[in-house]
Amino acid sequence: MKRVTVFCGSSFGTDDIYKSQATLLGQTLAKQNIELVYGGANVGLMGAVADGVLSESGKVIGVLPNFLKSKEIAHEQLTELILVDSMHERKTKMNELCDGVIALPGSFGTLEEFFEMLTWAQLGLHKKPIAILNIDGFYDSLNDLIQTMVNKGFLKEVNQQMLLVSDNIDELLDKMKNYVAPTVGKWITKETV
Repeated sequence: MKRVTVFCGSSFGTDDIYKSQATLLGQTLAKQNIELVYGGANVGLMGAVADGVLSESGKVIGVLPNFLKSKEIAHEQLTELILVDSMHERKTKMNELCDGVIALPGSFGTLEEFFEMLTWAQLGLHKKPIAILNIDGFYDSLNDLIQTMVNKGFLKEVNQQMLLVSDNIDELLDKMKNYVAPTVGKWITKETV
């Protein structure tokens, strides 16, 4: 795993643990020679994870849509900042650049970006590990909802197991490094479309 995309909030949230864990994740990635790909801003958890990598002389690639450059405030210290025209182009570029994905706490944008990458994995469009750093139980309710999807027959258990979750950075990165994508038969055919 040479590069990891991190999706996370452009704010810090209400608890200092979110910022400290985002910074620690960035530092840990750099120490393990894993480059960061992220949204390109210097605010909130986005800025904290990037600053963590940079504090350990790691490499950071930001991908920022032009229209968000003024709102999210582009980080000026990055190894590389790639400006794109749309949110879709941003996700596509982040996917192209990474070997795995981690979600930290965030809101609608974080979930939207994260679930698109997870859906692409479910459809077999990539075989990258998709992970949640569940800081202070932030994603417990989401994990409960995903279990409900399985229980109610909307999600196969094999697809649920594609989602790697831990509240410990080292454990999460180990899970990602050892991840093997499931071999699931194609469930959409030309005849059903």
